[in-house]
Amino acid sequence: MAVLSNAIVAILALTATAILLPKLTAVFLGLVFRGVGWLIWRRTRSRREYVIARARSEEEELRASQPKGSATSLPRNGAEDEDWEKVDSSGTGGVQTATGSESSGGTGEGSNQSSEDWDGIIGFFHPFWCYSNAGGGGERVLWEAICATQKRWPKAICAIYTGDHEVNKATMLERVENRFNIHLHAPTVVLLYLTTRKYVVSSSYPYMTLLGQSLGSLVVAYDAFTLLVPDVFVDTMGYAFTLALCKWLFPTVPVGAYVHYPTISTDMLASLDDKSGVQGINSGAGKGWKGKIKRRYWELFAKLYGWVGRQIDVVMCNSSWTAAHIRTLWGTDKKSSNSSGDGSPSSPAVVFPPTAVTELQSTIAVDEESEKTRQPVLLYIAQFRPEKNHPLVLRSFARFLQERANNPAYEGHPLHVLCSLDPPDETHIYNLRLLAHELRIRDYTTFLCDASWPAMLSHLSTASVGVNAMWNEHFGICVVEYQAAGLICVTHDSGGPREDIVVDLGDGATGFRAETEEQFAASFEAALALPEAEKLAMRQRARRSAQRFTAEEFSRKWLDQVEKLVKASKVQLCDIPLEIDE
Repeated sequence: MAVLSNAIVAILALTATAILLPKLTAVFLGLVFRGVGWLIWRRTRSRREYVIARARSEEEELRASQPKGSATSLPRNGAEDEDWEKVDSSGTGGVQTATGSESSGGTGEGSNQSSEDWDGIIGFFHPFWCYSNAGGGGERVLWEAICATQKRWPKAICAIYTGDHEVNKATMLERVENRFNIHLHAPTVVLLYLTTRKYVVSSSYPYMTLLGQSLGSLVVAYDAFTLLVPDVFVDTMGYAFTLALCKWLFPTVPVGAYVHYPTISTDMLASLDDKSGVQGINSGAGKGWKGKIKRRYWELFAKLYGWVGRQIDVVMCNSSWTAAHIRTLWGTDKKSSNSSGDGSPSSPAVVFPPTAVTELQSTIAVDEESEKTRQPVLLYIAQFRPEKNHPLVLRSFARFLQERANNPAYEGHPLHVLCSLDPPDETHIYNLRLLAHELRIRDYTTFLCDASWPAMLSHLSTASVGVNAMWNEHFGICVVEYQAAGLICVTHDSGGPREDIVVDLGDGATGFRAETEEQFAASFEAALALPEAEKLAMRQRARRSAQRFTAEEFSRKWLDQVEKLVKASKVQLCDIPLEIDE
């Protein structure tokens, strides 16, 4: 009997230990992280005071340099937009609206402070491409987000954590204006230079790249926080682990994510079993013992990624496709199909990225006269990267030409392949040229690398068909640009183009979607063979559809979500005692 009693006591003790140990460990780690965060905050407090003082000093200098009695305005795309707020030059801190009334609210640092009068610091984690020659969607999102934030909260400071040491603020602001036609308010923009960016470079991790970059981002984030602890922390590049680290170190700092694409997705896992070879660069890689290891590694990383994502306060996604995957990975209820978009990890808000719709529509006409200048040219604007699947386009184009070769009316339809972003891998572009030669379409194919914006505009205004062949393109900015410029789209039937862009909005088709070589060739034929009246009608429908992706729409939805972070930041870190929540 005594033996049995001792056994029961031992079992109960082990059970209690198993239950309590993880909780005690979590409490202990929580204390350690908060303690480290408190030390970081103490050490960076003087730099914070300097940053704020410097911003206010630059603001006063700017006011002094302007004519007396004029308002310091924040122009939008080269002109003052009356729908945006202007900073009152009287120095009272009020926000003058277009109607002349002063806004009021209750989300600022003080109880009487209005939402628009919030003067905290928003940190933007953006180690790469802050000043690259890329000019891509990720960079445009950053600058449009900062522009909208400045106009909503004129006194707030936008601190950008960047690894681009070669540029100062003045040069950066000039380039943003010239490249994107976005005018930022200089005094409230601060660049903070990271020294550890090498830890998130993919080439540093030849194996287990996803995990290596994610853990490396923690080092870079720590570097960022030792420079300045913000009141709100936002990541727009996909480094979810940095946001979780921020919550662990500084529980009172609200964090937000703008997700261009999930680091890992269920589609990536499914592609390991793909036998068609069209589902990305890992298509069919699940075979053999290496494939099994890769699959298990991805499954474990997906669980870790999901746990990290659930620490984030506000989540925005660039497309319905991305939001669906984030909802599955980060959602607390795996069976939930909630897609209301309230900005939580279980229901991320869809905030389409800003595109150059307004500029394209004002520059390129789509009418009966412009139709006369359109040439039977197929245009593909994309980075020269493997996932863009240029070989599929070349093979489809070769099939298209072969099927039309015996047509007496055939006059030749060239394909122009442009790279408007990063300079291409020379080996990759060489292989594409070699493939064009083997397919006997070299004389009909033009490769233009690192094309300038004027060159792109020229091609967009004269081409007839815009092509995109990437499987599961997360959004598809180039497809929106095709539509805004009046091109007829032939895009891959997956991802953002299928879910959000090339869709029938009720008044007819806005383009064609395809998956296989045969389908792309048939779509090229169908797009070019449309009667002239239907061609023009489809171009105009597509242009109207592109209105959903303007910078103004992005700004409105962005501010709806960031407002939640600003409200949550009312309680400052210095007012919170160092304690652990029960």
